[in-house]
Amino acid sequence: MRKVFVGLSAAALFLAGMAVNPLGGAPASGAPQVVSFSKIVNLSHVNDPKHTPGFPGDPAFETSTAFTVANDGFYLQYVKEGEHTGTHWGAPCHFHAKALCADQLSPEDLLLPAVVVDVRQQVLADVDYQVTVADLKAWESAHGSMPTGAAVIAWTGCSSFWPNGNAPGEPTYYNCGTHRHGFHQPGFSLAAAHWLIRQGVLGERGALGTDTFGPDPGTDARFRESSLVFHRHRIDLENMTGLGQLPASGAWILVGGPINRNGSGSPATIWGLVP
Repeated sequence: MRKVFVGLSAAALFLAGMAVNPLGGAPASGAPQVVSFSKIVNLSHVNDPKHTPGFPGDPAFETSTAFTVANDGFYLQYVKEGEHTGTHWGAPCHFHAKALCADQLSPEDLLLPAVVVDVRQQVLADVDYQVTVADLKAWESAHGSMPTGAAVIAWTGCSSFWPNGNAPGEPTYYNCGTHRHGFHQPGFSLAAAHWLIRQGVLGERGALGTDTFGPDPGTDARFRESSLVFHRHRIDLENMTGLGQLPASGAWILVGGPINRNGSGSPATIWGLVP
């Protein structure tokens, strides 16, 4: 059993308290707590300009070697990318003027109980599949009520096509391996997003996540699902991978990445904390 030792910072104390109580109870006062997880898993792709698919129209992703050990005594790359390159998260101001940006969110907004909804079979039948309210209710029938302020993640299986994202003529990430012309990906239905908000699962905080370019189905050019989620302290999680490492319920999502001033989000390392 791996032990995660929690320090005295506000963010760490929040982790201790939240890990004990998924509904967000206050941490106990006094000495630092020890929180146990069976494993910690990486849910992020490696960023590589040769293989990282970019969302159509986003800035190009480039890296170059700025310094080398041989010439300069140390090694450092220069990285040029948009804030939504690779695995990343989005802040409310990504879609809404005067909404909260990355530097205005709190650490607890980036630590959320995980709900993993497996829709891989539905996506095999329909690459444009939209997660329904019935799918969410079926999850609750199997696993109990979804926690308040959760990261609700659609496991679509599309991440397996990530390495070929920039290979022309191949089954790609842009069409979830179907060869279909144009941009095709599964996502959450608008009705499902509304239901999660009404139920309080997406409350003051929470997230929609997916192993695609985002929680919106490819058929929704207006990104209505993301627009609905991006209010209050809610975020989204995009281009995740390794979702099979998480149980359907009981795990936690911890989101890292640079916090840019006025940031619309950030490239991220997203960790899954599995009890």
